[in-house]
Amino acid sequence: MPTQKQVIESLDTIPVPGVMRSLVKMNLVREVRVADHKVDVTLASAALAPEAQQWLKDRIVDTATKLEGVQEASVSFVDGKPKDINEIKHIIAVMSGKGGVGKSLVASLAAIALKRQGYEVGILDADITGASIPKMFGINARPSGSDSGILPVSSRSGIEVMSISLFLPSEDDAVIWRGPLIGKAITQFWEEVLWGKLDYLVVDLPPGTADAPLTVMQTLPITGIIIVFTPQDLTTMIVRKAVKMAQQMGKPILGVVENMSYLYVPEIDKKIELFGKSRGEEMAEAAHAPLLGQLPIDPALAKLCDEGNIERYDAEIITRLGQSLSQTMSAKAQ
Repeated sequence: MPTQKQVIESLDTIPVPGVMRSLVKMNLVREVRVADHKVDVTLASAALAPEAQQWLKDRIVDTATKLEGVQEASVSFVDGKPKDINEIKHIIAVMSGKGGVGKSLVASLAAIALKRQGYEVGILDADITGASIPKMFGINARPSGSDSGILPVSSRSGIEVMSISLFLPSEDDAVIWRGPLIGKAITQFWEEVLWGKLDYLVVDLPPGTADAPLTVMQTLPITGIIIVFTPQDLTTMIVRKAVKMAQQMGKPILGVVENMSYLYVPEIDKKIELFGKSRGEEMAEAAHAPLLGQLPIDPALAKLCDEGNIERYDAEIITRLGQSLSQTMSAKAQ
């Protein structure tokens, strides 16, 4: 007879339809009993349509009865809400004091960097009126689910993504909503989306310090904040505003990232600072947090984002960003 652990390991090979992460990673397995040559599995039904439940039931029975000593298997479902099932270790909010600094790009690259380190990662696109995450990842599938919850859409590398643009008929459609509706959408993405078990959930905030960032900081148990800026004269004032908001909300700043820091010209092996001298160290000092990275202006990266292939970007800066972020998180945990 298999042990309970062995049965759970076998369930970890069964993907959840619409997400392509396993039952175990989506945290849907509520109970496993093994006795008298029989395996009984109880799953949460959160975000699972009836056809998905039936498909999972058939797969589980087929998988369990192939285990040595198992003659019979049964599957039952219990009600459950995503917010009660989700187990997310760290929530990182990426914010900026103004638009156009590449905040969504940094959020995406941070998620990719963490995924490459072997972590389970998701992205919550809270920039409701300016959602761009799905475009960069080449995601155009609509989220599935049921009356009890919504399933995120997986990227090619297995990063879970939820964005308002995935629900729009066309990516060009504008979301013309007032603050309360935007706040409600963000809350729904947090409470009604089945994220399952994640090591990191990266939240892409809209620019500024108004309703939407406030909703995220008040609703989500933020682990820490990354502040994004560019090397321009207005940067100091803008970064300080974001820092003050984080401090007033009691949220720790994990670090700062300088985007568009320079343009590297390989033909002359030179870095050109198009927007002025780097202010990375200055901004890190202003935020009382480490400088996590300085991202260049890279035409190759821009091309991959336009094509929906950001996950193919393989520059050293990705590795360094991921290492800096994970080291900072480890230091915060100690």
